[in-house]
Amino acid sequence: MLNNIGLPGLLLIAVVVLVLFGRGKISSLMGEVGKGITSFKRGVNEGSKEIEEQAADEAKDVTPESETDKV
Repeated sequence: MLNNIGLPGLLLIAVVVLVLFGRGKISSLMGEVGKGITSFKRGVNEGSKEIEEQAADEAKDVTPESETDKV
């Protein structure tokens, strides 16, 4: 059903949304969407860093015992 919208249909939807909500409301909404995306990316990066740090903490020392005695 949505495969046949095309460019004219998208432009019509954009104009209707602009008329209904106004330029100021849409720009503030897009600003909030941008902040949300930035926050989401920051959270994903922090989560992956935490996972990497946790994996590094859990990593085992595979040095043979004879080598650790020499130090």
